[in-house]
Amino acid sequence: MFKRLRADIAAAKRNDPAARNKFEIWLTYSGVHALSWHRFANRLYRMHLKLLARMVSQLAKFLTGIEIHPAAKIEGGVFIDHGMGVVIGETAEVKSGVVIYQGVTLGGTGKEKGKRHPTIEKDVVISSGAKVLGGFTVGEGAKIGAGAVVLKEVPPHATVVGVPGRVVRIKGEKPDLQQEKLDPNAEEIRALKCRVHKLEAALEELTGKKFECSKEELYPVPADEFAAEKAAEPANAEGVQRFDNAESGEPEPAGEPPRAKAE
Repeated sequence: MFKRLRADIAAAKRNDPAARNKFEIWLTYSGVHALSWHRFANRLYRMHLKLLARMVSQLAKFLTGIEIHPAAKIEGGVFIDHGMGVVIGETAEVKSGVVIYQGVTLGGTGKEKGKRHPTIEKDVVISSGAKVLGGFTVGEGAKIGAGAVVLKEVPPHATVVGVPGRVVRIKGEKPDLQQEKLDPNAEEIRALKCRVHKLEAALEELTGKKFECSKEELYPVPADEFAAEKAAEPANAEGVQRFDNAESGEPEPAGEPPRAKAE
């Protein structure tokens, strides 16, 4: 336990430029405190004192703002910087050299059983607000960008950014990956169009009617543009005909009252 504590303090000294000495780190760094509480809770959990272990983890959460399930496997030499809002799930595994910033979640994607939290290999950096969700592995030396949502396995030495997370660099070079050529929104729209066409075909087969959209339905005109177009249109053909009849002295069409002549 003390060996891991020394490794945690050394990791903080190595990764935080603001750290002045190891004694200060031991006294003031909430990430180091949370990991020390977790070592104790994890030992209780392995002794089958699970309720007591959960109570210890909740006390650590109250004191540090970092929630780590007692069953999570965390090696020595992990650095949790600041740490407020960090959540590490039950089946998560974190190897040595990992750096975790505030707001990070190592969680699951549902209520499935078994291995449902990620395995973080050595020397991974997970930036502020990132969410790593699922029972996959984040490869050694990978970097997860701030705010990224990672839902699938990350290769070693890759850089992942975005929602959902995409690999944009591997060892500093841009990879030629198929994922970058796909637009998830376009794929979703394509799937919806396919489904609509199939539903229309089935409906036409049942009713014997063909369903088509008019141009106005496909491309609706905004209300202000529609009003402007109507104002710019000339008088209708019937109004023009009546005006011509009044000027030429011809009788008005039958069935309509005579119009008063302008003085």
